[in-house]
Amino acid sequence: MSVVRSKICGITRVDDALTAAKAGADAIGLVFYAKSPRAVDVRQARQIVAALPPFVTTVGLFVNASRCEINEILDAVPLDMLQFHGDETPAQCEGFHRPWFKALRVGSGEDIEAQVARYANASGILLDTFVAGVPGGTGERFDWSLIPAALAKPLILAGGLTAENVQQAIAQVRPYAVDVSGGVEASKGVKDASKVMAFVGRVRSAM
Repeated sequence: MSVVRSKICGITRVDDALTAAKAGADAIGLVFYAKSPRAVDVRQARQIVAALPPFVTTVGLFVNASRCEINEILDAVPLDMLQFHGDETPAQCEGFHRPWFKALRVGSGEDIEAQVARYANASGILLDTFVAGVPGGTGERFDWSLIPAALAKPLILAGGLTAENVQQAIAQVRPYAVDVSGGVEASKGVKDASKVMAFVGRVRSAM
């Protein structure tokens, strides 16, 4: 089995970014969505990115942001990849000269394969839990059995993951990567170092 990657999302502090890197996380997520309790501004984001060691991918998360806003942030912050977590069309995700992936919120009756097919140029697809009015970061898991066995894009699994259930998730879903935010926090936007270490450690040892 190939190694499953891990992303620690909702990083707001340099210390938490360094903890994620030390734990062996493959990527960190920076939330550029003002309504989120995990939102960062350009100044914070620049400090966090500058502090990271090599080979940790920096992902900027956007929710229905304008093209102008995204370009302004990309001019100021050296992000490696973009994550679109709102109602963006495929065309709205493209043209930023960065690889990107699209988050889809899974509810009952969702045609996941058809949704994935729409985003043909995405590097991957993130599946998160559908909660009405909340674009992500709910801390709730969805029914993993709803995920088709073979998707056309690399699958990033999110939604309610913790160190306690991530190995079960990997065994059942076989994702390319897992993405956690609330499941490794002491409070919203503040990571718990021991939870981050435990989460990444269990991802890396999962079979």
